[in-house]
Amino acid sequence: MSDQQVDSGKRTWLIASSCAGVAGVGAVAVPFVSTFQPSERARAAGAAVEVDIGGLKEGEKLTVEWRGKPVWVVRRTKAQLDALAKIEGQLADPNSERKPAELTPEYARNQYRSIKPEFLVAVGICTHLGCSPSDKFTPGPQPSLPNDWEGGFFCPCHGSTFDMAGRVYKNKPAPDNLEVPPHMYLSDSRLIIGEDKKA
Repeated sequence: MSDQQVDSGKRTWLIASSCAGVAGVGAVAVPFVSTFQPSERARAAGAAVEVDIGGLKEGEKLTVEWRGKPVWVVRRTKAQLDALAKIEGQLADPNSERKPAELTPEYARNQYRSIKPEFLVAVGICTHLGCSPSDKFTPGPQPSLPNDWEGGFFCPCHGSTFDMAGRVYKNKPAPDNLEVPPHMYLSDSRLIIGEDKKA
């Protein structure tokens, strides 16, 4: 056997063992590196969600998930905004004074329940038993709704109604207005839900 054949055999062995070593290091490193990423549980516990609202047209609603809950972003029309003042006498808590710290941040305790009047940001869960209300944006008489309906949300489970600002009507099972989550605008087209440091 020549020296050249021995060197060739050693070289093959070195290459094979090096490849196995690199594969082993990779197998150990992947779980280690993945521990730096937030778990599904951590994300569900409250990681902020960034939303692009640039393409949302007047009268449209976008739903995103935050903390396992549906959060609605509604771009209200001028007619929907104008109707909010007309119905204040029919609402249980028009100024969001009940449990304000829990359900409505300071910057959303206004007629529109929002930072920017045209955008409603609200958790889409009825405050009665946790059902999800449906959109009833079209004004006028409709089944299960009053004849002077100005548009809003209807919870089919027990009949609670909410206006276009998520405010509950009087004498309904839902005890409070829809929750407004902490949020802030990063730009005219970017919204972050779950943080409000700049609000």
